[in-house]
Amino acid sequence: MTEKIDWKQELLDSSKFNKKHKNLLKNGTKSLTDSWLLGVLYNRWKKLTGIREQRSPDYSSSFQVWNKKVEDADKCHS
Repeated sequence: MTEKIDWKQELLDSSKFNKKHKNLLKNGTKSLTDSWLLGVLYNRWKKLTGIREQRSPDYSSSFQVWNKKVEDADKCHS
């Protein structure tokens, strides 16, 4: 079972913020730019707590291999 983490409160407790940041963390967003800033604050919290996202696998070479197989199959059927 996972516990629910209040990252906004943890971030407020950990550092000093300007009035805008405090307002966003306490009251939420009202515009698209507020959402972007809140995303930045979330990433700051993750960095402070040492949380790292796993990188997405690189599938580009797999597509190149598949594409070559398709081209080779077309050549065989021609």
